[in-house]
Amino acid sequence: MGGIDLKFETVLYEKSEGIARIILNRPEVLNAINSKMLMELAEAFRVAGRDEDVKVVILTGAGKAFSSGMDFSLLEGLGKMGLNELYEATRFAQGIYSQLESLEKPVIAAINGPALGGGLELALVCDLRIASENAIFGLPEVAVGIVPDLAGCQRLPRIVGLGKAKELVMTARIIDAREAEKIGLVNRVVPLDKLEEEVLTTAKMITMNSSLAILLSKKILNLSFDVDMETLLNYTALAQRICVQNEDVPGKVRAYVGRLKAGK
Repeated sequence: MGGIDLKFETVLYEKSEGIARIILNRPEVLNAINSKMLMELAEAFRVAGRDEDVKVVILTGAGKAFSSGMDFSLLEGLGKMGLNELYEATRFAQGIYSQLESLEKPVIAAINGPALGGGLELALVCDLRIASENAIFGLPEVAVGIVPDLAGCQRLPRIVGLGKAKELVMTARIIDAREAEKIGLVNRVVPLDKLEEEVLTTAKMITMNSSLAILLSKKILNLSFDVDMETLLNYTALAQRICVQNEDVPGKVRAYVGRLKAGK
């Protein structure tokens, strides 16, 4: 995928055929996340969100890792911070992760290696997770005396269930890609040399569909754990009205049936 549009220090941004590719680019430290990367990630997602040509975002890591988590320099600095400063820094990082999760476009994590700690929490903000066979996953924070503070304790149970999430957090156990697939942490696992192909195939399938309907469906799905059923059903009915007002639904039905008949 070509067409690099932006220049960052810790992130690469590429765009082609309606797909933005955001690459964590600190391979020498397994894409450990520092303050600069957090800021550049937020900006890259903002750019993708504003670009009407972008239909799907792929998030991945350069080199042999997705992300090994927060940079050791940040972790070592935790004990030197005042308590109020620590609280504010944590809330700031949490806000960036929430901003990434709320992007009004589908985001696919292409997990090409270790996704640990804050790196796994970053993958959890994505809508889909496709992993290579060599990927490993874990939230090892309790092993070093801290908690997963970038919503790992909130997002993980929504994906794998409360019991499994408690096991992974409390044991600090690292799991491989096949176990991650088995518990529903990732959608699919493929050989490393097939990862890009699989992710691009999925992304291109998404680009064939209505961006408006996907946006509204993502909002509904993201609210499903937080809003009561009746409120969410009302929101869904309003969303349907927006779709019908703004989309050529009969035409899209005919096009979809045509694709089915053509086996596409």
